Amino acid sequence: MAATAAIAARVEEFYESHPYPPPADDLEDYRARWDDRRRRADSHLFWPSEPYRDDRSILVAGCGTSQAAHYAVRWPDARVVGIDVSIVSLDSTRELKRKHDLYNLEVHELAVERAGELGQTFEHVVCTGVLHHLADPEAGLRGLRDALAPNGAMHLMVYAPYGRAGVYMLQDYCRRLGIGWSDSDIDDLAASMKALPPNHPIALLQKSPDFATKTGLADALLHPRDRSYSVPQLLEFLDRADLAFGRWLRQAPYLPSCGAIALAPHHRRLIQLEPHDQYAAMELFRGTMARHSVIAYRGDYDPRSYAVDFESDAWLDYVPIRVPDTIVVHDRLPAGAAAVLINRNHTYTDLYLAINAQQERLLEAIDGKRRIGDIGRATTERQVARDFFQTLWRWDQLIFSSCRSAENPAGEQNSEASVKRERRP
Repeated sequence: MAATAAIAARVEEFYESHPYPPPADDLEDYRARWDDRRRRADSHLFWPSEPYRDDRSILVAGCGTSQAAHYAVRWPDARVVGIDVSIVSLDSTRELKRKHDLYNLEVHELAVERAGELGQTFEHVVCTGVLHHLADPEAGLRGLRDALAPNGAMHLMVYAPYGRAGVYMLQDYCRRLGIGWSDSDIDDLAASMKALPPNHPIALLQKSPDFATKTGLADALLHPRDRSYSVPQLLEFLDRADLAFGRWLRQAPYLPSCGAIALAPHHRRLIQLEPHDQYAAMELFRGTMARHSVIAYRGDYDPRSYAVDFESDAWLDYVPIRVPDTIVVHDRLPAGAAAVLINRNHTYTDLYLAINAQQERLLEAIDGKRRIGDIGRATTERQVARDFFQTLWRWDQLIFSSCRSAENPAGEQNSEASVKRERRP
């Protein structure tokens, strides 16, 4: 207990002297990016079976200098609560609240492990880049689980080990040299890193914004507490907290059906593995994943509420919604392609999806309102539609709304799936 408390105190001291991320001056550009189309897509990413809502309760745990303020800007009708142990960081957030009139935001000086002391639950819990710095990550995740509403969705990001090998080498290097947190130590560290061999393992990450500022460099290489989770370790971590894995925030890098591996001889072996083993194998195959971002739910939440099902006829009733960060390219195409789709959030260059003319017509028919059954029946045969929309989903080119509400009314009779169900005895 004493050792855990000492680590926690050291982490708090670190963030008081090096608040992270560097404080933001203005959020107007960020506000402009988050229109209703982007909010709708984000909502159905976390709650595919629920009607779109923009007034959820959101907990940003370990909010740093600006993350809770970003969420308050992103969701102006939501109730956003930010917690952190750093008074300096909370003061930066309060300044953003004042500057941007964020009346939907409140902040508290509170450790992630003590989230239950708020005395309330939240439909959306966000904790990115925090758990791996805690003295007791298990206690932190249990605290967040207790703060998650029964139908809530949790967004977690933790460090991954293989892509950060160079970081951990330099962390050890800094410890051996007794490099501290002073400005002069950080300046010397930044200057010395310019002498690193160009093929040092950290070269993969040196273009990250974290290495462009003193605060970022200190957070990456001088943090007093830093651990990482491989895919199996992360899934076990969730399970111990009674949380269920929902999906990766961006799943294509983890799937053997996406990218260059789909054409390699090992593809056949990979797809025979269980999904969690596929994810673990793909982490090893890609080799440079530096973090894992996952969507998780309470263990007692019905998985049918968030699962995507292409095995039954459920997919015919899904309303596809295009991902705002996807671009459609028509120049310098592969042979036989009518277009190439690229999700700009992907960092692996093999994750581009070539589509033919028939598939492009299906893509253009997506309006965020019509079901796949209606789109597919009007343009092509059922199996072609099924395969294509499943591919778009796997490649992070769209998400689905499966709710039967104002967007997807239960009374509509157009859907092929609805007609089939009515005919069954």
